Amino acid sequence: MTTAFGTLTDTLHARVPELAVDLDTWTRRMMRWHFGPQTASPFWAARRESLGFDPLKDVDGFAALELFGLFDKAELRAAHARDLLPRGYRDRPFRVFETGGTTGAPCRIVNVTRLAYDVEVYRTVLEARGVAGGDVLAMTPSGPHAYGHFVEGLADSWRGAVHSIDFDPRWVKAALRSGGEADAYTAHLIDQTLTLLAAERCSLLFTTSRLLMELAMRLPRPLHTYGIRAVCTGGTSCTAAEAQFLREEHLPGVQWIDTYGNTLVGHALQADAAAGTAPGLPAGVGHSYHLPPPFAVLTVVDPADPWREAAVGERGRVRATTLLEDLFLPNLLERDSAVRTGPHPWFPWDGVAAVRPFREDGGGAADAVEGVY
Repeated sequence: MTTAFGTLTDTLHARVPELAVDLDTWTRRMMRWHFGPQTASPFWAARRESLGFDPLKDVDGFAALELFGLFDKAELRAAHARDLLPRGYRDRPFRVFETGGTTGAPCRIVNVTRLAYDVEVYRTVLEARGVAGGDVLAMTPSGPHAYGHFVEGLADSWRGAVHSIDFDPRWVKAALRSGGEADAYTAHLIDQTLTLLAAERCSLLFTTSRLLMELAMRLPRPLHTYGIRAVCTGGTSCTAAEAQFLREEHLPGVQWIDTYGNTLVGHALQADAAAGTAPGLPAGVGHSYHLPPPFAVLTVVDPADPWREAAVGERGRVRATTLLEDLFLPNLLERDSAVRTGPHPWFPWDGVAAVRPFREDGGGAADAVEGVY
């Protein structure tokens, strides 16, 4: 496979100039935006006086965001969506997206510009891999979930058609939490997808790794014979053995492009080992994933001390900070653990690898229910 990744970073910076802004400079810009009287959202404006510091004066760079402490996701769950809309965007149209509710009640966020950023970044990566364009089969969550809207925006960027299925990821999670099984609903999703594969000639399939595994088990013939050139996955992960099985048995002639992330932080981009292994990436762990700064930053930290960054090659808990005009979330401890990697030739910033659910003393994330997404 030939790619043009030698110039990917320059291309990203040209298409999304904000990605070229220094992280400290961008952090100061976001403090002015999220705490300025004319632009702040009601959510952050109401919290400014109780912070104990002045974000406009005391946050002089990214490291100073530690002043905010750890962000409590319960605050986001309790917030009215309109209170999250920055006053600087009060005259702009916006949409409300919701998380999948893996660790509890869903969180709501607003989108004004973020989706356009995500589309431009991801389209650039697809172009570099030589698979951008064509119609799309979206085996992705629909309704209020950002993933489905992202896929639609991506296809719109090249005038492609999107063939979507009805997909409510919370149905499976509710069934699992009540002691039931996901098999019947998963079969419902696969049936819809098989019908579209046979009826249309899509170039890209978007789904989750877990559903890709289920789909592969029911395909009467190889996926590439339906016209699929690439499968793009996000959400749930699969084991290294499952990934190897899929590639070897069911995905010949099809690129598999995975991402790590969620509705709150965005898409961490997959870096293939074939382009040069990221420093500190242990053998056999698969791909590393790199989230483009300055929009968001993933930091691997000591589970016992969330302010101590893990060394390259060390496993820790993922701490995420989102720095968008649409959304500011400082120091959110994720439900995942990962190995910190160094920069990759394609993406010159640190990444994460070998992502798996975080367990603290055998528990901690026991209430997390991934389902099929």
